[in-house]
Amino acid sequence: MEVKLIRAGLNDAERLWKMQTESFAETYKRYHDRETNPAAEPQEKTAARLSQPYTYYYFILADGAVAGAVRIIDTKEKNKPKRISPIFIMPPYRNKGIAQKAIIEAERIHGKFGWELYAILQEAGSCHLYEKMGYRKTEEQKTVSDEMTLVLYKKDRTEQ
Repeated sequence: MEVKLIRAGLNDAERLWKMQTESFAETYKRYHDRETNPAAEPQEKTAARLSQPYTYYYFILADGAVAGAVRIIDTKEKNKPKRISPIFIMPPYRNKGIAQKAIIEAERIHGKFGWELYAILQEAGSCHLYEKMGYRKTEEQKTVSDEMTLVLYKKDRTEQ
């Protein structure tokens, strides 16, 4: 399966927001997290992010179909890490290796090292994906609720 990233623009805010809301609905129902879950965000937040000069939103295309999206935060500052926040694959396209290929493509565009992201510790599949991609779990954790903890992952040159 061929996976490509196509840059989104401000005029794509509503579409990205609708996709994100649908994609994160399941985790929202599971954890009821209004503070950090993208499904709970207003559309204006997506538009505001698209306006940031250091934000790069990409549609994830799998064999030409829009399968998801990823937001990359890249200030292009030498010692400041790049961040994936969020990445999501629409339900019909999950478990097909698309997220893995999208991360590889994002790293090709923005550089292989100097990355970080947060993942839900209780979501073993997501954690496994990031670890398989060379990200290492750090000690930094944020307890969101009794049921949910966010853990910081990093990918530096030393993680090879």
